[in-house]
Amino acid sequence: MLYGVKDRPPVGKIILFALQQLLSILAGTITLPLIVGNGMSQSAALVGAAIGTLVYLLITKFKSPVFLGSSFTYLGSMAAAFAGAATAAIGYVGLLMGAILAGLVYVILSIIVHFTGSNWVSKLMPPVVIGPVVAIIALTLAPNAITNITLGNVTTSVDGILANPYICLGCGIITFLTIIVVSRFAKGMLKLIPFIIGILAGFCVAALLTGIGYWTNTDILKIVDFSPFINMKWVPDFTFLHIYQGIKDFKDGADFLKYFGLIAVSYVPVAFAVFAEHIADHKNISFIIGEDLLKDPGLSRTLMGDGVGSMIGAVFGGCPNTTYGESVSCVAFSKNASVITIIVTSAMAIAMSFFGPLMAFFASIPSCVIGGLSICLYGFIASSGLQMLKDVDLRDGKNIAVVATILVVGVGGLVIRFAYFEFSPVACAFAFGVLINLLVNIKKKPKTPEEEPKD
Repeated sequence: MLYGVKDRPPVGKIILFALQQLLSILAGTITLPLIVGNGMSQSAALVGAAIGTLVYLLITKFKSPVFLGSSFTYLGSMAAAFAGAATAAIGYVGLLMGAILAGLVYVILSIIVHFTGSNWVSKLMPPVVIGPVVAIIALTLAPNAITNITLGNVTTSVDGILANPYICLGCGIITFLTIIVVSRFAKGMLKLIPFIIGILAGFCVAALLTGIGYWTNTDILKIVDFSPFINMKWVPDFTFLHIYQGIKDFKDGADFLKYFGLIAVSYVPVAFAVFAEHIADHKNISFIIGEDLLKDPGLSRTLMGDGVGSMIGAVFGGCPNTTYGESVSCVAFSKNASVITIIVTSAMAIAMSFFGPLMAFFASIPSCVIGGLSICLYGFIASSGLQMLKDVDLRDGKNIAVVATILVVGVGGLVIRFAYFEFSPVACAFAFGVLINLLVNIKKKPKTPEEEPKD
């Protein structure tokens, strides 16, 4: 790290680092409400993520340099909240109730860890489990990057012709290659902000092609959708604005209890699944910055920060939050672990959410450019997970069984569904990995001093 957790880079660098962090987490944070639909506000989700991050930083004593963003693991839960609601306003009540229930799971786990310690976590989730799980987090997202890199933002034209996927692919590759070249060959500050330069390069090329497309009436060149600039919104549509109407829409107490039960079974089991991602992300960032965050500030604090931050953030944006692997990658790429950068990123996200033109610009960045960026982000997350296996003996059949199980279950995309909720491939891979690791080590005896390796 060029800058440690407690270091303060010069003001100019902090702003650039913060902007890079914001760009790295932006796609995921504002895409989730777009997918869920029902009028959810992207800018409100960004505010919720920023406020949740500030709460997380406060509870973790400003020792964990990571940004919290909208968690895609809760996508099915959020969809169920609207699907089971009689009105959209009731759906927003469901979003808030679900986020509170999921956050309470983290709070309870935090209290358990506080009194029992976190050693059991290390024993239950050693590097042979956590390493492949970190890799799976990225590998399950990889198809999204490949899909996005061939798409523009103009999904249809007047004549029903899509932008040429190979032209979109070219813009994505330009973004990807620019990031690689800048991070490898650039000097000084430019070397530390490859994501910003890559996105700007890809967007400029896409915008130029789109301009040519409109000038020559060539639909296949129209990649960038500039309509967000026409329909700019200056004030986010916060979740709490819908709560009063949502409560009024309930006909009686029985309806409320039935809906509450739906929300509980949709969110609570998923929260336990996200717990695995929480551990993996914090092990990963600890590995990158060289400080064990599960010991200081401690797993109990990171869980409490994640849970409370997610609850408070959902009041504004409706989305439960989680630590973002993209944020972790950004720390590693820029070699900057300064927590002041995360604070400035949060402040910048809140300010930008109220600035219509900037939110319109973010919304107009085409999918192919985000795809090029995602290849770098997801690739780094996967490689950092594999690096955790550097001290694991993969000639040992027991370790091979654990790693192979996690990789096959995760990459294979196993999903287990019950009623209104589901366990994602990451959660399934994690659960199978833990179980297999316990199984193959049932009769494992502690090594005697004579068996310990000598220096």
